[in-house]
Amino acid sequence: MTVLLWIVAASLLGGVLSVACAALFALNARTHWVNALVSYAIGALLGAVFLDILPEAIKLSGNITVLSATILGGILLFFTLEKLLIWRHCHHDHCEVHDHEAHEPQKSHASEHGAHGRSGLMIMVGDTFHNFVDGVIIAAAFLTDIHLGIVTSLAIIAHEIPQEVGDFMILLHSGYSKAQALLLNLVSSLATLVGGVLAYYALQSMQGFVPTLLALAAASMIYVAVADLIPGLHKRTSLRDTVEQVVLIALGISSIFFVNLAVGNA
Repeated sequence: MTVLLWIVAASLLGGVLSVACAALFALNARTHWVNALVSYAIGALLGAVFLDILPEAIKLSGNITVLSATILGGILLFFTLEKLLIWRHCHHDHCEVHDHEAHEPQKSHASEHGAHGRSGLMIMVGDTFHNFVDGVIIAAAFLTDIHLGIVTSLAIIAHEIPQEVGDFMILLHSGYSKAQALLLNLVSSLATLVGGVLAYYALQSMQGFVPTLLALAAASMIYVAVADLIPGLHKRTSLRDTVEQVVLIALGISSIFFVNLAVGNA
């Protein structure tokens, strides 16, 4: 397979698979499964960052200091973007986002801020942009190395599923039918393919930007895992829940390690 075919396949499979799995969970209200998926997704994200993306970015970059600064800047950028998103929906001191935060069950990045007042349409706009960026990240990874592209795609799929579950719940709560919610999520997922194909042609002539893009991808994944997903785990404080979370995070990391091993030996 050519690099472009890998990007197309990973983008399509990632989008359709994540929406299909999310529909299965959301439409059957398997809350415990969603909580487990979030823990697994954290491990997969962190595993992809520290076992694959960062080592590859360091290898490609001639300046580790600049690379580290890019990651820090990326984390600050994603923090700022998220604060602007929250501010957009907090027009007064009595903010719904913060009032309900302590009472919400474990949710994904999209659902944490979407469940508090955003319309279904707004959810889809934000999710479409997010999927587009995922496509760019997938393309940058595959242009660097096929193995890195596969691992990165798997990590993105892992964290997309709980996010899509949140989107489904918000759309249903906003009055959309199950069929409409499924269709909207499938259409939104096509943005991953658009982002991947556009990035493939753009980055072909700008290979020097790939290490920077990988660093920003790492920053995005670290931020989603540490700032958005991990805090939700602390709301479940029993010993059983804690052990389950640690095991599932370790399983997420291990899955990236073994995929890495399998692809490397193939």
